[in-house]
Amino acid sequence: MISQNVEASSLRKFEKVCQIIESNGSNPGKLIPILQQVQHEYRYLPEEVLAYVATALGIPPARVYGVATFYAHFALEPKGKYVIKLCDGTACHVKRSIPILNALRERLSLDEKRKTTQDMLFTLETVSCLGACGLAPVMVINDEVHGQMAPDTAVALVNEIIAKEGKA
Repeated sequence: MISQNVEASSLRKFEKVCQIIESNGSNPGKLIPILQQVQHEYRYLPEEVLAYVATALGIPPARVYGVATFYAHFALEPKGKYVIKLCDGTACHVKRSIPILNALRERLSLDEKRKTTQDMLFTLETVSCLGACGLAPVMVINDEVHGQMAPDTAVALVNEIIAKEGKA
């Protein structure tokens, strides 16, 4: 009886993952789109889900993990609802992206090691280039590009989101 309950609980936990795998025809050749869809669902790739995907597709777990760690798009740690990517490429760095980073870290109580807020609302990342050098310094919040940023304008955007989310 206990093993049936554990199995039923496990199936419920992976129900969405099963749907994703099935919608891709259980095709190991579609590993990347499967992982993209799983990450969209969970906002990251949990270790136990990677193992489940490997088993369901009949491929070695090392292959799934290798793909998940090779591509920068994939995350193995939970990310916040709002992912802030701050460019620190040459143009942005020269136009003072580091003071923006420091202001955001201070506002969100984050540091170099802790990139996601405890309430899972924000994740702050630096990236090498966002491809918008003419707007430097540039910051992207989820898919929304914000150019010619300064520490105060970046913090103001975060404050707007916090107010909108009712977390003020």
